[in-house]
Amino acid sequence: MQAGIHPKYDVITVTCACGESFQTRSTGGDFKTDLCSACHPFFTGTMKIVDSTGRVEKFRNRYANFDYSKIKRRV
Repeated sequence: MQAGIHPKYDVITVTCACGESFQTRSTGGDFKTDLCSACHPFFTGTMKIVDSTGRVEKFRNRYANFDYSKIKRRV
């Protein structure tokens, strides 16, 4: 590595809006984020399907009794 051309790579603190914080390494300084693994619905298991028009239910009803054995499969 050439001396003097690389940015400084320091330990920084990432702080979430929920109050959770963790340390990582970066060439930038400390920063704040809106979501993290402690508060994101996917990671907390509270994710819900928002479906105001009933599309998901319509799809499930349409293919509830579908016979998959009739599908021709390529070998």
